[in-house]
Amino acid sequence: MSDNVEYVSASKALEIIQSGNRVLIHGSAMTPTMLLNEMAKQASRLKNVEVVSITLHGEVAIAKKELSNSFKINSLFVSAAVRKEINEGYGDYVPIFLSEIPNLFKRKILPLDVALVQVSPPDVHGYCSLGLSVDIARAAVDNSKYIIAQVNPNVPRTLGDGLIHFRRFHAMVWSEEPLHEMDSKPLTEVEMAIGKNVASLIDDRCTLQMGIGSIPNAVLKLLTNHKDLGIHTEMCSDGIIELIAKGIITNKYKKIRRNINVTSFALGTKRLYDFVNDNPSFHFLDISFVNDPHVIRRIDKMIAINSAIEIDLTGQVCSDSIGTYQYSGIGGQMDFMRGAAISEGGKPILALPSRTKKGVSRIVPFLKSGAGVVTTRGHVHYVVTEYGIAFLYGKNLRQRAKALIELAHPDDREMLEKAAFERFKVF
Repeated sequence: MSDNVEYVSASKALEIIQSGNRVLIHGSAMTPTMLLNEMAKQASRLKNVEVVSITLHGEVAIAKKELSNSFKINSLFVSAAVRKEINEGYGDYVPIFLSEIPNLFKRKILPLDVALVQVSPPDVHGYCSLGLSVDIARAAVDNSKYIIAQVNPNVPRTLGDGLIHFRRFHAMVWSEEPLHEMDSKPLTEVEMAIGKNVASLIDDRCTLQMGIGSIPNAVLKLLTNHKDLGIHTEMCSDGIIELIAKGIITNKYKKIRRNINVTSFALGTKRLYDFVNDNPSFHFLDISFVNDPHVIRRIDKMIAINSAIEIDLTGQVCSDSIGTYQYSGIGGQMDFMRGAAISEGGKPILALPSRTKKGVSRIVPFLKSGAGVVTTRGHVHYVVTEYGIAFLYGKNLRQRAKALIELAHPDDREMLEKAAFERFKVF
């Protein structure tokens, strides 16, 4: 099969991109750094190229102020690689549920001219894999006029929706650069305490969704006595490996894709990437399926674990900005919070430390001016900190305030009680 494949240089492949094009960049661990570096070199011939993506990793050479006349960052999720550019005004952000991003491409709301993806080499049948990031990339490939592939033997061959025949590519470039990794940091006492509280809400035969970070890792470490858990999640990390190896995650009782770990992308270390490589127990699927609340609700005992930047005393949740400073994006939080809430026996959980690393309370009288409400107070059920668990569903405003104050750091409770009294008069 390799005899039929023609590779070209990165500079030749990127001649497909023209001024005024909209270009999708494959994200997360699959960010095609070599192609981005070459794009930056071609900046002098390009003007007003709109670059869309979700999370990008590594240095993004085109996301520089001096190249902003050539490349316009229009991100669908704000990651560290483009955060500075967006907040300084030479990039922008589209608020959108992760599950609905494919619709932007399919319905030509954001029609794509070119998709830059990183894939595995063709197999004996000529199929490449989108590897660790199928999410929005599948829809991008299906709806883009041109596709440029960075073909890399380090990319795992994952099963599911990410298989693409090499003849679909308009240009293929060979690369052997290492994939982007994210290693876990040592867990703190606070994170372990939160993990313990969250784990207490999880029963045998539950299906899990969890994001990236220390708190989800802490939860996973504390599930070693559980039985027959399932996975249906937008992303997975190294923490699931041990639970699968010990037979704790089996997916035996999951109604959707029984016996299969369902995810949309993976981000972690090479150990995880090797683990999912050609592993038939994993299906990497289109985000419009994985994050569809109507799909999620059909999974009994669905547990959605998400985080927040701050939450006010009525239960409004800000997860994507610090005041007007755009930190991340809506992502899949509401997809899973709503889906889990209407799942039979499901539990949508927001888990956060009571304070920031600088000692500022995350439970606040009011969200910061300009803060975005990602999860409304009508959608919040469980809130967890290191000090306990609050169940807000069905609670009135005063009851919510009281429950949340009990989750705050002890040194912040007097301030919060005064604010609650001023607002609700009787407390």
